[in-house]
Amino acid sequence: MKKRPFLMASLTVAGIFVFFLLVVFTSGVLRTGSSLVSMSDKIGILEVEGPIADSTLLLAQIKKFRDHDNIKAVVARIDSPGGGVAPSQEIYAELKLLAAEKPLVVSMGSVAASGGYYLAVAAERIFANPGSITGSIGVIMSFPNYRELLGKVGVQTEVVKSGRFKDIGSATRPFTAADRTLLQGLIDDVHQQFVEAVSDGRHMSIDRLQPFVDGRIFTGRQAKDIGLIDELGTLNDAIKYAAKVAGIDEDSDLVYPEQESTNLIERYLQGAVSHYLGINLIEKRITGPQYFWDGY
Repeated sequence: MKKRPFLMASLTVAGIFVFFLLVVFTSGVLRTGSSLVSMSDKIGILEVEGPIADSTLLLAQIKKFRDHDNIKAVVARIDSPGGGVAPSQEIYAELKLLAAEKPLVVSMGSVAASGGYYLAVAAERIFANPGSITGSIGVIMSFPNYRELLGKVGVQTEVVKSGRFKDIGSATRPFTAADRTLLQGLIDDVHQQFVEAVSDGRHMSIDRLQPFVDGRIFTGRQAKDIGLIDELGTLNDAIKYAAKVAGIDEDSDLVYPEQESTNLIERYLQGAVSHYLGINLIEKRITGPQYFWDGY
């Protein structure tokens, strides 16, 4: 009889553990919609949300969709103002590899601007809502400068460097005309890379694109009129189109990449702190030149 409380406690703990496993499994099924293990035809749904600060997770998700034979088409749902140049280009390159093997369709959410649009042009078909914000084909780079403020409180910074431009962009020295000329050349080159990607993806000459690549934004309807997107439509419209091109049933199972729980926790904390401080901490992690729409 003395062992019964221990037995009951053990059974209770075991029951809680089994319940926890069921919750995790069920949430996984609800998230993915369908198992990649089954051999039925599926459509992968790739979600690009928020500022693009790092490419690691999306690259892995894209590769997973590319490598699984039962994923017959992929719809990229983009709701992003863009972000860092390098991660945007890395994701774009991986999307191009995917598009070479299976249909890739883009559905724009509220915003698919700058780097978000850069990713979109990898697709064979782009859908947007009439009021989606897109475009912002341009590059931006900014530096804070605290030199005058530090001088008022008696703080000086001594620098030893190997060349005149080694500390370019420093917050503690003047930004010179020579600095601006050098960085403008860098920005112009990165901008040209963007324009060339759009020209290639949209099959438009660079001359035809010139009036639209000065950073201006467009609604989905405006973008369709000038050829930056293909169709006005919803995510469901994009899914139906992807199924049609892939030659599968439009009611085929949808597969979403599994999200890392650590990322969800990190995003929650960043969101809470960002709201409290009134700044976007994710955006602040992006350094260097950016394919980013600052109005986001």
